[in-house]
Amino acid sequence: MRLRAVLFDMDGTLLDTAPDFIAVCQAMLKARDLPAVDDQLIRDQISGGARAMVAATFAMDIQAEGFEALRLEFLERYQQHCAVLSRPFDGMPELLADIEQAKLIWGVATNKPVCFAGPIMQQLGLAERSAVLVCPDHVSRSKPDPEMLLLACQKIGVQPGEVLFVGDDARDIEAGRAAGCKTAAVTYGYIHPNDNPRHWGADVVVEHPLELRGVLDRALCSC
Repeated sequence: MRLRAVLFDMDGTLLDTAPDFIAVCQAMLKARDLPAVDDQLIRDQISGGARAMVAATFAMDIQAEGFEALRLEFLERYQQHCAVLSRPFDGMPELLADIEQAKLIWGVATNKPVCFAGPIMQQLGLAERSAVLVCPDHVSRSKPDPEMLLLACQKIGVQPGEVLFVGDDARDIEAGRAAGCKTAAVTYGYIHPNDNPRHWGADVVVEHPLELRGVLDRALCSC
């Protein structure tokens, strides 16, 4: 079955959103007259969400007293700073242009809540280009459950087998495979130091967005 659509995870795949996460964490430390931490410490925890980033920033157990207040402050600050420094990864604008030129559909399926994902897509001028944006708000179960991808396929009117799903987390690949999509794991995203994308069972592993050009060319030429 030939490829008709490409779906992307957002953080660490389509977009480099780390600078905004890092800025928020460092601002929280500064507000408490605490020293800044290494940016990489925060970046390594992005795939774990707000809890993991706050825990790493403050070297704090998530069960500790006061942790939940910090997490809520992080989310409040991020709501105001989620679309300031985030940008597409190097090579991604060219890849999206190639996808559109090939008359393929593209969209986003992310575990990021729509209150953050929507403004980021709008700010970067991607909202009007993306055929679909599916967030946890739209489903009952997030990735690694396939529900999010199945909904995205339904919304854009394609079969899962006609879709390539691209992600930077094992949950992305698990969800894509469970939905019946082809899958691509990227190594340039927010990979935990102890993780290895080559062990996730993806159909292909790429180190740069432009490597997906070859993947798409092969898929479009297949019968």
